[in-house]
Amino acid sequence: MKTDITTGITHLPAAEWDHLARPAGLYLSHRWLAGEEADPTATAAYALVRDDDGTLLAAAPLYLVHTEPNSSYAPPEPAPGADRPRVVAGARRGYHSAPLTDPSLPADRRTACLALLRDAARTYAAGHGTTHWWPYLTEPAAALLAPLYEAAPRPVEEDALIPLPGAGFDDYLASLPKKRRLAVRRERLEFHAAGLRVRQLPLGDCFRDSGRLLAGLQQSHGHAADSVAAMTGLLERQAESMGDRARVAAAYDGRRMVAFGLYYHFGGTTWLRAVGTDPSCPAPFAYFNVAYYLPIEDGYREGTSALHAGMRTIRAKRLRGARVTDLYALPDA
Repeated sequence: MKTDITTGITHLPAAEWDHLARPAGLYLSHRWLAGEEADPTATAAYALVRDDDGTLLAAAPLYLVHTEPNSSYAPPEPAPGADRPRVVAGARRGYHSAPLTDPSLPADRRTACLALLRDAARTYAAGHGTTHWWPYLTEPAAALLAPLYEAAPRPVEEDALIPLPGAGFDDYLASLPKKRRLAVRRERLEFHAAGLRVRQLPLGDCFRDSGRLLAGLQQSHGHAADSVAAMTGLLERQAESMGDRARVAAAYDGRRMVAFGLYYHFGGTTWLRAVGTDPSCPAPFAYFNVAYYLPIEDGYREGTSALHAGMRTIRAKRLRGARVTDLYALPDA
């Protein structure tokens, strides 16, 4: 097997990369990573493992971080006398990460590929006078990588995934306990009874309105730096990089957007990315409808089998059928 480190994911065929990324999720997909390269706060590179025929067997993004504006991605405290790691291995955004390996690899070859990715990350980091770490690893990914590192993976957050059984929303409802089925039906009925106009839009058509709502929600949770300009710019960049894959479930009161949920379909899963609601929204349960129920409906239309609801507000997600697992941070001690 041959190891290489390259820059610019657009030089790698999307189909080849996404064959590895599909089981790992949206935030390691070719198109998402291409969009992340525009972020000036880090420089992206990619560790690749190929066989003698040139087939891509394993890969991992590597980010040399210049400044980290997201405190949730602040690197872990190092061992005494060491500096904090400045290279992120795996996804740098999205709070969901894993090393990429060909799903068909036998266990022993997969382990060998993971060791080569670890060595490539070490070499890349050492070349920049630092070390690397893996943030927000899924439970299976942390278990695979743990034997290759001295430090143990440390749980940092919980991650919620809502299964979508069967072929439609009624099947999702049937999977819930009776009390919760009644609650979800009521939340949907009261939301729609308010008479808002509900639309499914590409993000490119509504990133300004969505940015305004996202900024309001973020600031209400204490994120003062998440201004309207900052959130609008963030969503505009996502719209440019993701194109029509960036989908929005939006609710309008007249001509004014009062609630939105941004999501993506990738790898058989619908990925909830951002939500915002206006305090003046007249519809009850607007948040739950744009965050869960409308994306779930579209997920069934798309043929996905789960809604990735992510971390935090875990109780609300459990109430809507989420299965919860841990996310881990793993430093190269």
